Amino acid sequence: MNIWLVMLILGGLTFAMRLSFIFMMGRLRAPEWVLRALRFVPPAVLTAIVFPEVFMTAGRLNVSLGNERFLAGLLAALVAWRTKNAVLTVAVGMAALWLLRLAGGLWRG
Repeated sequence: MNIWLVMLILGGLTFAMRLSFIFMMGRLRAPEWVLRALRFVPPAVLTAIVFPEVFMTAGRLNVSLGNERFLAGLLAALVAWRTKNAVLTVAVGMAALWLLRLAGGLWRG
């Protein structure tokens, strides 16, 4: 019973914190330097998530043609640069990764 009480209280606090920011955004104006800084949050978070997955294999830096994730990432970056289309970039990157893994599995045996 205690765990449910803790979960309900923490869920309510989380909801209240998020609601307070939504409520305040309509009434308060953030300084311009804060708004400029907040524009860099999404690319920074995306980079922190994607780069280790693309460049690391088994905890080590792997920037080689044997790294399927690196090759798929290069192709996805090229598509993103040429088309500026996020959905197409993700689709091409995922398809390239699947095909490279399939080809690697067939090649190895």
